[in-house]
Amino acid sequence: MTKLLSTFFAAFLALAATAQEAAVLTGAESDAAPAESEAETEAETTPEEPAETAPELRIVEAAEVTLEEFLWISRPIVVFADTPADPRFKEQMDLLRARPAELMVRDVVVITDTDPAARTSVRLKLRPRGFQLTLVAKDGRVNLRKPFPWDVREISRTIDKWPLRQQEIRDRTNGG
Repeated sequence: MTKLLSTFFAAFLALAATAQEAAVLTGAESDAAPAESEAETEAETTPEEPAETAPELRIVEAAEVTLEEFLWISRPIVVFADTPADPRFKEQMDLLRARPAELMVRDVVVITDTDPAARTSVRLKLRPRGFQLTLVAKDGRVNLRKPFPWDVREISRTIDKWPLRQQEIRDRTNGG
């Protein structure tokens, strides 16, 4: 008896799905459906609100900011070079722009400084020599310096090991 009922139920579902597909293909819909379709089409062609743009990774020049502005707010990644034409600088910026979502989740802001003559406060504090990638924690401590470009994957793994980031992850998973 159970086998007969399950066979009947399966056949009924298949028949209902076939009938629904046929109605869609032939354009046969209920009286209420065309009114909804027209309303949906009108809403699609005349949007009431502008489309949301995806948030972008914040990249600022060192001359425009100080590291103190980001204390307890963001984790600065500072990219130094002696010129914007430095291939390592270009490669590092391409790597950072390739995966911005991973950095934004970690509250990262990218600060660039490619003019040693400008003597910005960021350059004076971190004192780079040529190309340098510097990771700064939210508390202002310099946690890592690298003389070569680093992929976002390695940067993210490093940040995720920091105690404050560990606390943020625990708070997020506990709903806090």
